[in-house]
Amino acid sequence: QVQVVESGGGLVQPGGSLTLSCAASGSFFSINAMGWYRQAPGKQRELVAAISSGGSTNYADSVKDRFTISRDYAKNTVYLQMNSLKPEDTAVYYCNCNVRTGAGRMNYWGQGTQVTVSS
Repeated sequence: QVQVVESGGGLVQPGGSLTLSCAASGSFFSINAMGWYRQAPGKQRELVAAISSGGSTNYADSVKDRFTISRDYAKNTVYLQMNSLKPEDTAVYYCNCNVRTGAGRMNYWGQGTQVTVSS
């Protein structure tokens, strides 16, 4: 079994910053890609940022130049540094990990962490 646990959400004023963390643990051989998704009320879940096993990154256009995804391979942890936050960034943020197990590649999701940007 694989556990994915996010932390770091909260309430922040517009223009502020937050850092989200996500740690994967459990039974797997390796982690492939790790990513952050978000879902606002009444909207579909969307990709925010992702980072491959080799360190390649991609971002949603709406967060480019404001958010930075990074990864600590030794700790099986991915981070999302969010700067210049806007009210439209308000959502539940979910971490996704694609891991290699004895059963092949599997996707696991965290429980989500709320980010609210409001004055």
